[in-house]
Amino acid sequence: MRRRVPLTLLLAPLLVTACTSDPAAPAAGPSTPTTTPSPTAPAVDYTAWQAGRSTPVADTIYPARGTDALDVLHYDLALDWAPTTKTLTGTATLRIRPTKDAPSLVLDFMPYQVDGVTLDDATVTGAVAKEKLTVTAPVVADKPVTLVVKYHGTPKTTPMPSHRKDVEALGLTVTKEGGLWTMQEPFGAFTWYPANDQPSDEALYDIKVTVPAGWSAIASGTPAGQSGTTFTYRSADPVASYLTTLAVGRYQKLTAKGPRGVPLTFWYRKGADDKLLPYLKKSPQYLAWLEKKFGPYPFPSGGVVVVDSASGMETQQMITMGRKIENTKARRDRWGGDLLHEYAHQWFGDSVTPTTWTDLWLNEGWAQYAQDLYTKETLHLSDASLDRYLRDADAAMRKKLGPPGKPNPKNFAEGNVYLCPEAMLHEIHRQLGDKAFFALARAWVQDQRNTQQDRASFIAFVNKQTGRDFTKLINTWLDSKTTPKPIKAT
Repeated sequence: MRRRVPLTLLLAPLLVTACTSDPAAPAAGPSTPTTTPSPTAPAVDYTAWQAGRSTPVADTIYPARGTDALDVLHYDLALDWAPTTKTLTGTATLRIRPTKDAPSLVLDFMPYQVDGVTLDDATVTGAVAKEKLTVTAPVVADKPVTLVVKYHGTPKTTPMPSHRKDVEALGLTVTKEGGLWTMQEPFGAFTWYPANDQPSDEALYDIKVTVPAGWSAIASGTPAGQSGTTFTYRSADPVASYLTTLAVGRYQKLTAKGPRGVPLTFWYRKGADDKLLPYLKKSPQYLAWLEKKFGPYPFPSGGVVVVDSASGMETQQMITMGRKIENTKARRDRWGGDLLHEYAHQWFGDSVTPTTWTDLWLNEGWAQYAQDLYTKETLHLSDASLDRYLRDADAAMRKKLGPPGKPNPKNFAEGNVYLCPEAMLHEIHRQLGDKAFFALARAWVQDQRNTQQDRASFIAFVNKQTGRDFTKLINTWLDSKTTPKPIKAT
């Protein structure tokens, strides 16, 4: 993860570091005057976007972001980036299923200049204030609508609610050269398009980006072609807003094949990223190892884009990795370990997504355990050394940050949600043995593909899959202020 994902690594002696803006710009004024939506607006067949249907849940950790009043089925984003003026021009077409009757639609959105808003082809009022776009037009529960928002402006970031040393501000960032990149966990998609910016509302995406000649545009999803300087990407699997990405720059492209022929694309800057190429080229090896443990890679394509960050993020189908690392082989090896961590998230976090940020541990515990198991195997470390390391690290994280099941909103994605749930999974692994544990892991990600899950559903799944009761063990590991003593599942 993250976004902001921590750069963590298990090395002998197994030390691991744990892996929105208050814009100054004035709020954009309303668009054109309100007009009642036309009752004769052409009918739209929304069945094509039913794979993007979700059951949104209000997030208790960051309640100011997102809403449970609407379910976005599909985002169609047509973007144009002008580096010389640092202007992003966009047309966002959202297919929305309201979940409640309401006098308006409210989405997260940075205060760009709104150039026009329509709802079902009728002109309506759209105004941005306090990082919210309010569209004044009544909607009816379960009666889908099409919202089109045209806008332009210079992107601005939003603060990251964390004390980690490897993270920057969230959202769309403009580089010194006039390029773009973004990491946006737990939020920040709203810095480049109007979004229901919370994890429980996943949607399908079509992203089209036009850039100047000589520049490339990279986004999450499967590459869907290039026409001139316009790059297109499509996500046929639902995506949480925090897992979308956008990068623009003077990139070089490298392609490869993963397991079963899965197409992989790597975007890098010649010269600046040359020493990272060996690790990008190891991607088929990383994915083969992950498939052996957790079953088939869950998406039709994959890849990595390298950006001007100190962190990394498991953005769906196109991982966003920061290039800011110390120029030593040990640090580059750590970068490779973190890349495997982000690939693991394609199963844990992307394909199976937490319903709310309370259960971030469900992403990070699994990805961190995958990374450390890979390191343990490749470095031929002992089981005993991993046992000692995890108990020591768990104790330190609980003392510093508290239990992983009750995260502090000011400490997003800090070490306790990585190492403490990893230690819990290691304890379950010890009790089940390799065969049953990895059967459980594979079943979890394969059976729950493209869904949102939480603690209760995880416990129920573990108990059903294993035929044993792990309820007390899991709850204790997630809620205890100190490292639990061994708890035997019954």
